[in-house]
Amino acid sequence: MSITIQNLNKQFGNFTALNNINLEVNSGELFALLGPSGCGKTSLLRIIGGLDVQNSGKILFHGKDVEQRDARERNVGFVFQHYALFRHMTVFENVAFGLRVKPKKERHNETEIKRRVHELLQLVQLDWLADRYPAQLSGGQRQRIALARALAVEPQILLLDEPFGALDTKVRKELRRWLRRLHDELHVTSVFVTHDQEEALEVADRIVVMNKGNIEQVGSPDDVYASPASPFVYQFIGNVNLFHSRTHALWTQQQSDAVAYVRPHDIDISLIPQQSSLPVAVKQVRAIGSVVRLEAAIGQDSEIVEIELSRERFNITPVAVGDQVFIRPRQIKLFEA
Repeated sequence: MSITIQNLNKQFGNFTALNNINLEVNSGELFALLGPSGCGKTSLLRIIGGLDVQNSGKILFHGKDVEQRDARERNVGFVFQHYALFRHMTVFENVAFGLRVKPKKERHNETEIKRRVHELLQLVQLDWLADRYPAQLSGGQRQRIALARALAVEPQILLLDEPFGALDTKVRKELRRWLRRLHDELHVTSVFVTHDQEEALEVADRIVVMNKGNIEQVGSPDDVYASPASPFVYQFIGNVNLFHSRTHALWTQQQSDAVAYVRPHDIDISLIPQQSSLPVAVKQVRAIGSVVRLEAAIGQDSEIVEIELSRERFNITPVAVGDQVFIRPRQIKLFEA
């Protein structure tokens, strides 16, 4: 089921939440809405699902306008950040709920409901918890049950709003890998909201980066990370160093008001001067897992640059606080100041 969004606008009083949004989500795609708080991503998700109404513009499901359909009529499944499970119901009954409340002419018989629920619980690898209550589950288990419940009604579109935001880092990483594998098996058109760049880059087929109600860029995770379309995307997706005219002129031979953007891991260091290298003074050295992060000061202005090295690279060129080293970017991108 494809989703087409045309010239969509949403205002809350004088505040513009969405400004002329145009998007195409392909059938079977896992699509991420990524951006900081207040950028409009949740408003867009709610409008797609029929939980909110746009001021203007259209939402099309497989080419058909769905503006006159409410949330139940759109055949959409929802998964929210805070699980939204019924505390008084067992895991089995939570998953079965959507099947039991279907209109009578669409409702399966009890045997088919039981078969479907057990099939879904096996799919999310929690069939052994069917008789437990939500309070007896971990956060990760509750979210997988919430996903099973959303899938029970066989939605054509699955919408996930910060589905792993309430979980700790380790569980969040495990669940997002699990979600990717599950999606590859089911191929349900899925749109998920996140402010976690790593989550979007790891899970999504494509990403839309949003800022202040506008679309900054749409592309594959690799495109968005490696070829940012704007300064906002460059700074929002991963760490970045900004070098202003006086500094970057050495590397680009361009005297202008442009700003050079360089990722910390795209900087080479050496102990002796190289062609177009820049001397810096090492101010901090931190080993973090498999990488070593350096902070160094450029010249008398003490402008700080961050450098990220693998442990192997660092061992080849070990440095300490107070050392003078020479840096040179492997990749650099200019944007107008």
